[in-house]
Amino acid sequence: MLLNVHPDNPNPRHLKTIIECLKDGGIIIYPTDTVYGLGCDITQHKAIERIARIKQIDPKKAQFSFICYDLSHLSDYAKSVDTPVFRMLKKALPGPYTFILPASRLVPKLLKTKKDTVGIRVPDNNICRTIVKELGNPIMSTTLPIDDYVEEYTDPEIIYEKFGKLVDIVIDGGPGGMGFSTVVDCTGPAPELIREGIGSFEEIS
Repeated sequence: MLLNVHPDNPNPRHLKTIIECLKDGGIIIYPTDTVYGLGCDITQHKAIERIARIKQIDPKKAQFSFICYDLSHLSDYAKSVDTPVFRMLKKALPGPYTFILPASRLVPKLLKTKKDTVGIRVPDNNICRTIVKELGNPIMSTTLPIDDYVEEYTDPEIIYEKFGKLVDIVIDGGPGGMGFSTVVDCTGPAPELIREGIGSFEEIS
């Protein structure tokens, strides 16, 4: 199903369809403030396994991140962070950043990496944040099963043509981007830039 969702005022009926799909273990492709992502409810193990199969990866080795509505979920899924790190998160989010933090016990076992970390993301995109807010817990997120994001993957209709059969809903929230989020590892003594993306590391550090 291809669902057209207004970026500023998402249609409540469409949102209800998306939430029900996620709660039933469905998989969606949705817009963020960077590229279109592939996601499911983090509590739905079968959906996580399905995404891992689509991407042909082991869930434990995958670089999945959690899409949160805001930082209020932080203490649920990450162990307590010190004040400088929290200040950095507040400055950067919502925005095109992924922060790697020590995982708490609430992170589903299936999603824990060997390092016991979790990637937290609060995109500056009303559609995905509204979905997470209505769902009541984060969405597990990863990139589409492609090697390179090229111009055509900014178009939800082309994404639907290529991947519509693999997922339950493709959300058309307008053109997507081609750049990725900036990844910052906050598990060491000082925050470390892992991948330079759209977000400026200098501006937040």
